Amino acid sequence: MNWMYLGIAVIFEIAVAFSAGNAKGFTHLWWTVATLVSGAIATFFLSLALLTFDVGVGYAIWTSTAGVGVVAIGALFFGERLSWRKTLGIGLVIGGVVGLRLSGAA
Repeated sequence: MNWMYLGIAVIFEIAVAFSAGNAKGFTHLWWTVATLVSGAIATFFLSLALLTFDVGVGYAIWTSTAGVGVVAIGALFFGERLSWRKTLGIGLVIGGVVGLRLSGAA
């Protein structure tokens, strides 16, 4: 169940990134609301996941997988450039997450 909570938290954290980008410095009301609500939901589910994960490990997995998700969605759906350096960085992040998982974190 803890991995499901973490997965939900990651999805809503990705929504925070895209909502915040569209909020344009919190000048667009509904995107601002979406940012704040998504952030609250992401934090809630992260807190549930952290009942069983070590805080450092759970937070690291949450932020890194959300970051990879934002880059991937940006490249797939928003025409953002995915250079070899970004691809290498994504690979390193994924390797780090796998390493944390193999450490027996949860």
